[in-house]
Amino acid sequence: MVTACLIFYSTIRACKLIVSAAVTTDVERKMSMRIHHLSTEYLTEPAGLDRRQPRLGWKLASDRRAVKQSAYRILVAASTQSLDRNVGDVWDSGKVEGDRSQHVSYEGIELVSGMTYMWKVMVWDESGHASDWSEPASWSMGLLSRAEWQGKWVGLKSNHAPTHAEPKPAVYLRKGFQTEGRSIRKASLFCAALGAYELYVNGCKISGDRLAPDWTDYNIRVSCQMYDVTDVLNEGDGDNAIGILLGHGWYSGYIGMFGYHRYGKDPRVLVQLNLEYEDGSRQSVFSDPTWKASFGPLVATDYQMGETYDARLEMPGWNTLQYDDTSWTAANVFYEFKGHIVAESCPPVSSVMELKPVSIVDKGNGVWLADMGQNMVGRIRIRLQGEAGTTVTLRHGEALDEKKELYTANLRLTRQTDIFILSGKTEEVYEPHFTLHGFRYVEISGYVGELKPSDLTGVVYHSSLDKTGVLETSHPLLNRLLANIEWTQRGNFISVPTDCPQRDERLGWSGDAQVFFRTSSYFMNVAPFFTKWLTDLTDAQRPTGAFTDFAPFIPGGKTEHGGDMTYDHTASAGWGDAGIIVPWMMYRVYGDTDIIERHYEAMTRWIAFLGEMHPSHLREDLPQFGDWLSIPEAAGLGDFSNVSAFSTTPYDVFGTAYYAYSTGLLAKMASIVGKHDDALRYMRHREEITEAFNRAYVDASGTIKGDTQAAYTMALAMELLPEEKREFAVNRILQLLEQRDWHISTGIHGTRWLLAVLADNGYEEIAYKLLMQTGYPSWFYSVLQGATTIWERWDGWTEEKGFQRPGMNSFNQYALGSVGEWIFRFVGGIDLDDRVPGYKHIRIHPRIGGGLDHVASRYESIQGPISCNWRRLDDRLSIDVSIPAGTTAVVRIPANPGQHVTESGGSLEAAIGLTVSEHTNDAVFVEIGSGDYLFTVSD
Repeated sequence: MVTACLIFYSTIRACKLIVSAAVTTDVERKMSMRIHHLSTEYLTEPAGLDRRQPRLGWKLASDRRAVKQSAYRILVAASTQSLDRNVGDVWDSGKVEGDRSQHVSYEGIELVSGMTYMWKVMVWDESGHASDWSEPASWSMGLLSRAEWQGKWVGLKSNHAPTHAEPKPAVYLRKGFQTEGRSIRKASLFCAALGAYELYVNGCKISGDRLAPDWTDYNIRVSCQMYDVTDVLNEGDGDNAIGILLGHGWYSGYIGMFGYHRYGKDPRVLVQLNLEYEDGSRQSVFSDPTWKASFGPLVATDYQMGETYDARLEMPGWNTLQYDDTSWTAANVFYEFKGHIVAESCPPVSSVMELKPVSIVDKGNGVWLADMGQNMVGRIRIRLQGEAGTTVTLRHGEALDEKKELYTANLRLTRQTDIFILSGKTEEVYEPHFTLHGFRYVEISGYVGELKPSDLTGVVYHSSLDKTGVLETSHPLLNRLLANIEWTQRGNFISVPTDCPQRDERLGWSGDAQVFFRTSSYFMNVAPFFTKWLTDLTDAQRPTGAFTDFAPFIPGGKTEHGGDMTYDHTASAGWGDAGIIVPWMMYRVYGDTDIIERHYEAMTRWIAFLGEMHPSHLREDLPQFGDWLSIPEAAGLGDFSNVSAFSTTPYDVFGTAYYAYSTGLLAKMASIVGKHDDALRYMRHREEITEAFNRAYVDASGTIKGDTQAAYTMALAMELLPEEKREFAVNRILQLLEQRDWHISTGIHGTRWLLAVLADNGYEEIAYKLLMQTGYPSWFYSVLQGATTIWERWDGWTEEKGFQRPGMNSFNQYALGSVGEWIFRFVGGIDLDDRVPGYKHIRIHPRIGGGLDHVASRYESIQGPISCNWRRLDDRLSIDVSIPAGTTAVVRIPANPGQHVTESGGSLEAAIGLTVSEHTNDAVFVEIGSGDYLFTVSD
């Protein structure tokens, strides 16, 4: 049956090729070139940009093979009418020769604050035939000058000293105003907050289900959001009202493990509504001393600790004009913010999906335990009914203990507790406002009544990045592992790439972020996310040039649970190096050279710092983290006197390897942006570090100090060994694996490289063997224990020992999920070409093995959708490949010299858009243009 289907599929493909090969008219060619997915700064229809030359991009599609863009023309207009007439009254690029379709900088007249700009593009193909114009897209500008802000920072001061059990209350702000009796053309509302806010106009929630603004170092910058509120305003002499619910967020709430008030004590907000009337006149409404403020039913709120909401204190209509606010006080006016007010550059942390519990168990005495079936990040929306004053408490945790009770020991000082006090209405629905929890289970206590699954909803939150990758296989455990990795990314991409979403930490650890970057880019469009976070990392850079271990950075002091922070969390090898590795990966995955130029000085300062600190070229400084959480580890949380126990690979070996690696990457990036003298200097520097590495740590036989899987893996992946010692290193990895009965011992850094090193050196089946292991330590071990996310530690829970020590035992931490990169690249077969960034030239190289019968992978690259689906049945292998218009690819087809290889039922030589480039003993390599191809290998 399958063979018959393949023959039928090949016949259909062949018919399509005959049609596409026929002579086509200009009209048909236009129809075959389609432009889609227009973007501005990686975003779709962004609002409130502050970049004066925003970069534009588009993707191409075609029914024909081997389609290329040879030129483009962009029109930007101030109105839809002009654009409809094909008039670019703001910018007409003219016909520009070239195949560039991403990162095209706007070069028109000076952009104006608050303006919306419409744009569209047309392209010419390789034969000079023009496409139709694309559908229009738009972007709008924010306030480009500090002088354009007219308002004051307002809020309401509280004397309440927050504790873990009783965080500070939220602030309610309002302002009534009238429009000036004319028809409104456009109304743009700008909001910047030191804290977190919900924004209302005339009772309508404008800010949506989002946690805004993003976390930044508020000593340096805060982001501003822009909203179009034209449709919710009352025109003429209409009365209107702005309402703001203001929480503490990352600004004045409990942050990291460092306690409250690390940036400021009281939240505050800056608001400005700009009205443009049809007659050309303007009006502004802004935050000032005339605004009114009050505390209300949200009597306690904290991002980590949770919230208390007393519905008996509700103020119906508080955010509408009709509300009587005579009992409210005048808002407090705060000092001017002395940092940068910048545009929001990343999709916000938003509600992205909802889950229903798979079970609710009545534990008796008014206690219920709900299982959401998935370790998630977000909060619970609950429907209740009861007498006024009934207090319902929701506690959240990731796991159950041996007594099947909620396990919260691993939360450390975070409470993750929400309290709702009923008002006595017929039915009440409660959902928190400014808190997010990491949990699978929720315990509900104090409720008199019955709870049904329909009464609870799990609302999932994360930075709302577009999904890009899907990979499915014939192996259920592998599919679950992939789902676990994706869920872990969801739970930890919360404004910054956090280490965990549940305990009192939730920091943007740079080492974890850089090892996971490539995996994350397969699952989501992370370009805007890391663009924003790299700014955080550069903001955090110390005057010495040292990058910090996490960003945004929170300086020193003691942790709330007594840890001595004399180690200042800067300059750790593999963590600080993220300041170079992430820009490099942004360039590789997205073809972004601007990110290199923007952070070039910061990168050079990092390498200069390392050079000053280590004149011998060897990184021997302590404390360090090393190959974090490799096996075995012994030291307790915060015990930096014995920090080496967290890594089995010696720190000097580990640190020097990263020093050489980062220096080499900087040399490459210097060359890319035209700094050729720098490139030569950094390449010589890398060679000096590499020579020092080999003298100090590699003996004559090739044995590396420490003799660990990670040491050899990193040395091979980072190209630190001379050619004559590489074979020994590969063999030594195999020996070390065999000694552990083919189980890995690497931590988060070695794990990222290990399987790729094995596969690239001809040991694909060993890599598969490690991937498919079911015993501890392995990826499948946690899956078999019921994990629905990636664990922080290989032994977060084991059958022999139960839970690891709770001080550092998250069940939602993505670093060990970096194997997702290997799965997409080697199992799914979709990879970058080493020579061409941004998937302009694609590498399709699926590794057939692991006992898999079929794999279907799809990735929405910055150039468009790429797919590689392979299936094997008996003596037949099929590989179905699709490459977006405007790109090319090299495909490796595994085939022995005696096997027969066809494309869409015909010979390779007769195939359209394809050239055979190489035959080897085990493969055929073909170069293909864009389009769909079906390769079949048979005996």
